[in-house]
Amino acid sequence: MKKRPYRNGEIWDFEAAMMSSSVNHHKQQQYQEQKVILGLDGGTSSTVCVCIAFIDNDSNNRRFEMMNDGPSPDRPPSILARAVAGCSNHNSVGEIAARETLERVMAEALYKSGLTRAAVLAVCLAVSGVDHPTDQYRITSWLKQIFSSNVKLFVQNDSVAALASGTMGKLHGCVLIAGTGTIAYGYTEDGREARAAGAGPVLGDWGSGYGISAQALTAVVRAHDGRGPQTALTDCILNVLDLSSPDELIGWTYEDPSWARIARLFSYVVSCAEAGDEVANNILLDAVQELASSVKAVVKRLGLSGENGRDNFPLVMVGGVLEGNKRWDIGKEVINCITKDFPGVFPIHPKVEPAVGAALLAWNFLIRQSRKDDALEID
Repeated sequence: MKKRPYRNGEIWDFEAAMMSSSVNHHKQQQYQEQKVILGLDGGTSSTVCVCIAFIDNDSNNRRFEMMNDGPSPDRPPSILARAVAGCSNHNSVGEIAARETLERVMAEALYKSGLTRAAVLAVCLAVSGVDHPTDQYRITSWLKQIFSSNVKLFVQNDSVAALASGTMGKLHGCVLIAGTGTIAYGYTEDGREARAAGAGPVLGDWGSGYGISAQALTAVVRAHDGRGPQTALTDCILNVLDLSSPDELIGWTYEDPSWARIARLFSYVVSCAEAGDEVANNILLDAVQELASSVKAVVKRLGLSGENGRDNFPLVMVGGVLEGNKRWDIGKEVINCITKDFPGVFPIHPKVEPAVGAALLAWNFLIRQSRKDDALEID
């Protein structure tokens, strides 16, 4: 049976039911008054969409406060709903599947909020795989088919949302993402930007969960055929994958070489390193150097540390590889390595997730636009 091509719009049937005559007048008035922003963080492993209220309607004073000051680390935005879906990186799953994932997760977030697209003021979609202006143009054109012309649309790489999650929507500093993949991204207050790594597994996302796991698999094969030292990774990985011999790793790997599937072995590499395995330890040491070098490259290109190299700058750290809940703390070692060259680095572990960071980017734009409009009215 031929697969029917995906068509936009079919997942929005719930809107008609919400606005039908069966919904009472008070509810309809709420729908018309509530305004929201959708923030999306799309990666290789999962896609998250949050729906945040742009204005808290509790009181005029509160409205004025939020409009002028915006959210802060001590006062995060009000999240009305959160929805989660699978991979939305078009390089991994193809453009049709990626679009369907993104549209469904937006629809689910609005449905959970009890709202329709009429309530949306802005959408900020931050997705891995958006690496060129042509990617931004293509996705923005698709979003224009879904939302009305007055909705502000922003399309960014997922690293931008990760940075904003640590700076509460302000684009200044550097972010290091190390999860399934890895990228370092930097932004200056005058709008200059730079990135390092993030080229995917074929071109070498070394230091990522995938890169570390792939090196571990390679080390097992090398040990098996006599090209490398024996390692505890062999028994550990074979047990985890329920395989009897390293020869079977070839079939397991190429049966489904998806990035996320390989990257799931990362935690076992850390366990072996913590148990004293030299091969696993060296893999993690190499990862630290790779991650630190990505950050250093961005900092140098943008001059984030100033002319003397000692100015303070924020470094937002995001991703499972950098989480400091292990004895072998990769994130801590990366900071130690960066500090040797740039003592002003200020690490930030975000209190909100990147999807909220994406929403905050749109929030700040709306605030700036509102202030410009107010200034024009005064003039």
